[in-house]
Amino acid sequence: VQLVESGGGLVQPGGSLRLSCAASGNIFSINTMAWYHQAPGKQRELVATITSGGRTNYADSVKGRFTISRNNANNTVYLQMNSLKPEDTAVYYCNADIIYSRATMRSLHYWGQGTQVTVSS
Repeated sequence: VQLVESGGGLVQPGGSLRLSCAASGNIFSINTMAWYHQAPGKQRELVATITSGGRTNYADSVKGRFTISRNNANNTVYLQMNSLKPEDTAVYYCNADIIYSRATMRSLHYWGQGTQVTVSS
């Protein structure tokens, strides 16, 4: 299984970016998908989650500015980031709880490689 992220980059404060993360490989279905970020010298933190049914949850720091969504048909999760602030600067990672066995319904968590988001003027 692979998770491939895209969409990071350099943006000015107040700007927007949209991150994508596509899962591929031995996938029966996917439970919760999530985005985390890790700023230099800090621990990785949860940004947002979305269940297979579309229920979402956000860190307080991004509520009202970020929107997580997913397309179950192509195993992709998105993070729309608006009103970006310098403190949003970090490497953003996607995470997915992937069911790989239809027979056992067992799942494993997988991580993407990360994509850099830099908010600076």
